[in-house]
Amino acid sequence: MTTRLRKRFWELPLDSLTPPEWEALCDGCGKCCLNKLEDEDSGEVVFTRIACRLFDDKTCRCGQYDIRLQFVPECIVLSPETMDKVGYFMPRSCAYRLRHEGKPLPDWHPLLTGDPESVHRGHSMRGQTLPEFEVPEEDWEDHVIDEEI
Repeated sequence: MTTRLRKRFWELPLDSLTPPEWEALCDGCGKCCLNKLEDEDSGEVVFTRIACRLFDDKTCRCGQYDIRLQFVPECIVLSPETMDKVGYFMPRSCAYRLRHEGKPLPDWHPLLTGDPESVHRGHSMRGQTLPEFEVPEEDWEDHVIDEEI
């Protein structure tokens, strides 16, 4: 008799996840909340250390996640349906992007380690951001970072 191994939910196709499973994919790195600059000619997207006005630098989470679109209408809403259009705005280490591309989660991801702090050991933006209201938009280019920071 053979036993069929059950896949962990994060290994399943994104469109089969429940809303709580979808939300659990987020590692809490905070990189998605960084303001980005996109080259109009090449389409290249670069990350800045300038964080969204709703970003909490201590928790690496949105301070108003459930109602964020009321304050930041341009905030990217990720879903299995939007990944083809907006996934390129996500960092290369993002679990949503990785799974959309058919890749596994990184070994430091909290779903694999069982420790929500594992992301903050070299993979998050905790304590490294500047609030967008403190830096004029014309100076954002001065704060471009390697998104794999």
